[in-house]
Amino acid sequence: MIVRPLRRLLGRPLAVSHFHTTASSWASRKVIQKFKLADIGEGITECEVVKWSVKPRDSIEAFDPLCEVQSDKASVEITSPFDGVITELLVKEGEIAKVGSGLCLIEVDEEIVDGANPAVLEPISQPPPESETAVEETTLTSAPPPGGASHTRRMHPLDPKNSPETTLSNADNVFAAPSVRHFARQMGVDLGLLVPGSGKGGRIEKRDVEAALANAPRDVTAQSTRAEDVVVELGRTRYGMWKAMTKSLEIPHFGYSTTLDITALHDILPSLNAHIPRHYLPETSRPPLPQSVNPSALYPAPSLDIPETQQYTKLTYLPILLKTLSKAMLEWPIFRSSITYSPDSPKPSLTIRPSADISIALSTPTGLYTPTIQHANIQSIYSLSGQLKHLSHLGRQTPCALTPKEMPKRGGTITVSNVGAIGAGDFASPVLVPGGGVAIVALGRAKWVWDVDRGDGKGERRLKMGVSWSGDHRVVEGAELAAFVECWRAYVEAPERLIGESI
Repeated sequence: MIVRPLRRLLGRPLAVSHFHTTASSWASRKVIQKFKLADIGEGITECEVVKWSVKPRDSIEAFDPLCEVQSDKASVEITSPFDGVITELLVKEGEIAKVGSGLCLIEVDEEIVDGANPAVLEPISQPPPESETAVEETTLTSAPPPGGASHTRRMHPLDPKNSPETTLSNADNVFAAPSVRHFARQMGVDLGLLVPGSGKGGRIEKRDVEAALANAPRDVTAQSTRAEDVVVELGRTRYGMWKAMTKSLEIPHFGYSTTLDITALHDILPSLNAHIPRHYLPETSRPPLPQSVNPSALYPAPSLDIPETQQYTKLTYLPILLKTLSKAMLEWPIFRSSITYSPDSPKPSLTIRPSADISIALSTPTGLYTPTIQHANIQSIYSLSGQLKHLSHLGRQTPCALTPKEMPKRGGTITVSNVGAIGAGDFASPVLVPGGGVAIVALGRAKWVWDVDRGDGKGERRLKMGVSWSGDHRVVEGAELAAFVECWRAYVEAPERLIGESI
């Protein structure tokens, strides 16, 4: 008598109600706030989000780092003002955020944000007030019939009544030969929409793919093969380059191009590579110290602690060219000068520096930078090579790890661009930007050529490199630039002069 009513109850829907009472003082209301980029001063109106330190659904506490932003002048770490949970990131890494725009959404307690600065936080949504008694009803449906769950029969993809909008992909149950899969992939057909196929056991055949293509609307097929325009906003570094190049139109350029014979540098390079100082070599490439005689037996010999980022195993032509260029700059003070503007006088002046400061055009994953090698004239070729490797290492980091130490505010008076290391071109047209010194040079690719003017008229095979100069014609005369380049040539083509000058 009891079993039959139980069976009837098991076959019927059952409504279950759960009642719970919660005091309003026990639970705090949660609100979602838009955390905005505040004004960080110095007239900055936008910043690039370099790196996020959080992700959605992360719990954060007050003063925890949220992200790192970088402007034209500084890199700043943004911290959270409250405890809460990150619900959404509104700006992706590498995108530009305007001052006052939202960075992320944070779920916080309502009591915490009372009286918050509206320039930093903006409410997004307000949940309905909670009642003191909450009632939750859950309806449980009966178990499926013994014969198994009933399935809705899906229409065949080729059925005229079947619309693409209601078709669902069934890619997990695709049964097709590799050749059919390759053909479908080439034609842009989703095999999951053709299940089951017309072959044995629901196998998808090539005729199924061809029939799908024949019945597909023309505009849908064209849309799948037509590419669309993509709008990309300029990053902070590239936008800075855009502004600098626009201002470069204010500078009248004087161009001068020639070739340098670097055969002598090529001849001495193996000897220089064979005698790289021990402290510039990596630990694994250093030769063993002599065991019979110790140079530090009487007194510790001087040793330099060179960072790993400045160690190398092979010299290139660039540090030698920089060294010879610094020697020519000492003989020509105008190429050690920079333009100075004074608020007391409308007429600009030239500030001549006592040493040769040379900037290096460095292409990095985040854009173009020009770090400066200061006092290049008092450094050795090995030291210059170590600095070049260190600057290259910092530039390859993401985000760029160059600091004001490598990029001082006044920069160098001459900029060197080694474009020949990338392309096979001989000459270029380098561009000067305001504050970038009084001249810039682009180094081309070094090539072996036949020089008919050498070898007593018979000609001689020589290694030559094209160099392209641009000078600020407001300061540098054309004759001065040409004479300066010839002074540099005298050092490059006769590097033994460096030995005679105790370098």
